[in-house]
Amino acid sequence: MDTLNFPAYRFDLKNRENKPYIFDQIRKKWVLLQPEEWVRQHCISYLIESKAYPKSMINVEKKVLINGQSKRYDVIVYQSSGRPFLLIECKAPSISISQSSFDQIARYNLVLNSQYLMVTNGLNHYFCQMNMAEQRYTFIPELPPYSNKTT
Repeated sequence: MDTLNFPAYRFDLKNRENKPYIFDQIRKKWVLLQPEEWVRQHCISYLIESKAYPKSMINVEKKVLINGQSKRYDVIVYQSSGRPFLLIECKAPSISISQSSFDQIARYNLVLNSQYLMVTNGLNHYFCQMNMAEQRYTFIPELPPYSNKTT
């Protein structure tokens, strides 16, 4: 797998039937190691190990209904109140981050109402703070510290 623009983390890897798998510490199961999954697992480790986000508040690949269609978000971090704090969209390293990537996460966030957004392909990371009243986001230089406060 490609070297990504994250600190070096230790992952549990294995092969099954000549296919690579990585252990997802949030879902607590082995998942097929594809390029987007490689980015997602680095992002999860970044949240937990580098940013000290609580593992118990992170959720991975769950369904959300968007305009009557079933979609899956990549990663979400909740506050203890159950309110979304951070929504993350992961792309494979070969996928350039474009306006459509931001449009996708913004559509998801119309339903989820997260305070912060992150879009990454593992090489480039973009962080945004939401202004829910104006339905827009502002780019910020890095993710904020985890907060249980509802603001």
